Amino acid sequence: MCHNTTEINRQLRKRGYRVTPQRQLILDAVCQLGKHVTPEAVYDHVHRIAPTLSRATVYRVLHFLTEQRILTMVHMADGRLAFELAGPEPHHHLVCRSCDNLLELPHSVLRSFRRAMKSQYDFEIDVSHFSFFGHCTDCHDSADAWRQLWGHTPPV
Repeated sequence: MCHNTTEINRQLRKRGYRVTPQRQLILDAVCQLGKHVTPEAVYDHVHRIAPTLSRATVYRVLHFLTEQRILTMVHMADGRLAFELAGPEPHHHLVCRSCDNLLELPHSVLRSFRRAMKSQYDFEIDVSHFSFFGHCTDCHDSADAWRQLWGHTPPV
């Protein structure tokens, strides 16, 4: 088990919620499937265990757990959403548009950006999660070659 059920129970009860069997099943699935799991993968996993659990319930629970900051939503390069367990400190992602590779970016990297937005624009940014899109080292060279040949980045 990669999540602390007791701590999650405590967090939810403190906010007036509880860990229902459906929520527990979905949390277990996210944990068992690993990082950056799609809602479809979670549904397929829980559907084998609880065939009566609907796709809509899985989506609602994933979004509820994200709102409660138990899960983090990750935007993939192809537009899909994925989920992972939230850690004690937020982290962000660098997403390669070419190969969909995800690199984790520590939260500390955004502190100066957040301060600059506050000082220059008097705007407080919610930095619970950011996904930055671009090209990883492996794909950067091929993107440069494409750009030199065609004058733009390759379509995704």
